Amino acid sequence: MRVGVSLRTSFVTDDVRLGARWVVERAAAAWDAELDSLFVGDHHVTPVPYYQNTPMLGRLLAEWGDRPFGALFLLPLWNPVLVAEQVGTLATFAPGRFILPCAVGGGEQQFAGMGVDHRRRPSHFEAGLDIVRRLLAVETVSADGPCRVREARISPIPPEPVEVWIGGTAEPAVDRAARLGDGFLANADPTPAQARELLDLYRERAAAHDREPTAFAIRRDIHVGADDADAEAVAGPVVAGGYRGFDPSACTYGGVEQVAERFREYAAMGYTDVIVRHLAEDHAEVLKSFERLAEVRRLVRDA
Repeated sequence: MRVGVSLRTSFVTDDVRLGARWVVERAAAAWDAELDSLFVGDHHVTPVPYYQNTPMLGRLLAEWGDRPFGALFLLPLWNPVLVAEQVGTLATFAPGRFILPCAVGGGEQQFAGMGVDHRRRPSHFEAGLDIVRRLLAVETVSADGPCRVREARISPIPPEPVEVWIGGTAEPAVDRAARLGDGFLANADPTPAQARELLDLYRERAAAHDREPTAFAIRRDIHVGADDADAEAVAGPVVAGGYRGFDPSACTYGGVEQVAERFREYAAMGYTDVIVRHLAEDHAEVLKSFERLAEVRRLVRDA
């Protein structure tokens, strides 16, 4: 099993430069921990600072090396030509392979703010993904329908083929991911039992569509403490306070051995990648968790 990170890119601070610096320091910590991949998310029309994915990832690649990296795109909110251009440029910044996680997205306010009809997300997603893929395959693209483009082409083209991971939880979304994606990215909120059911459903739908996925990934919100008691002291109150509305069992925290054991359970289900995000609010605690995550990764890889 591989262990990657999806960096938090939203912070409420007195100085917005401080939040940006924290993201950079966490990317460097992820590299030092020898994590297998680096990602940033996508969100728009936010009342608090949210550092946007393409400029932020471009900066973070100065802290990264030759391991895979990528940026999530909520495709219905984007012009697909712009997505392909951003991916093509980002993919040239570092020697690692670019992975494109993408999803339909949600939140009526977010969609209204971007001038996109929330009800037409699925059709916009599929049309947009088709155009992005064709552009990355060096085609000149014209298309009607939800995404209208004429004689579009892009350059630079990523040096290596881009792998597309599609996220989702609802059955239609999982079927869409199986039909269109190279890999699957399960959300952060399913419980372990639900994670198993999601992966079983995805595999069944991929087989029905005669697809052979390249990756089965799951996001997990975590904290690695000095020991179980330390992790409980740091992360326990966050989870008990109703963290993101998640079932507490969807979160993973403990000492190195306990977190590694939870990850091995996902590997036994068939997941190939765990993509982590940190539970702790305190930046210093997050950096310490990254240091310990290096040992978690070694234990998982050696199992």
